[in-house]
Amino acid sequence: MSIQSSIELKLKEKLNPHFLKVENESYMHSVPKGSESHFRIEVVSNYFENKNLLTRHRFINELLSEEISKIRACSLHTLTINEWEKKNGKTENSPTCAGGSKK
Repeated sequence: MSIQSSIELKLKEKLNPHFLKVENESYMHSVPKGSESHFRIEVVSNYFENKNLLTRHRFINELLSEEISKIRACSLHTLTINEWEKKNGKTENSPTCAGGSKK
C-alpha cells in the first residue's frame, strides 16, 4: 500500500471526516519522480471540536507515526466543520520549495 493510501485509510477510520484531502506534493520538490516524501493533509472533522491546534496535530502525528517516519515533510490543516465553513472550504497553499535543485 502506498504511503498516501495508508494515510487516507487511517484518517477515514479514526476521524470519519466531513472532508479529507491528502495530496502528495513531492513533485514540487527535488526528489525522484514518483516519490512519496512531501504531503499536505486537509482534514475536517467533528473530532476536532474543543481541541486546540497542538492537540489536533499531536493526534494526527501519533496516528500517522509509521507513515511520518518514512517521509520528509507533512503539512497539516485540521479544522472543525464550522472553521472550514468560515474559510469557505479553503486552506493556505503550501509554500514553494526553497531547497535543492528547485532553488
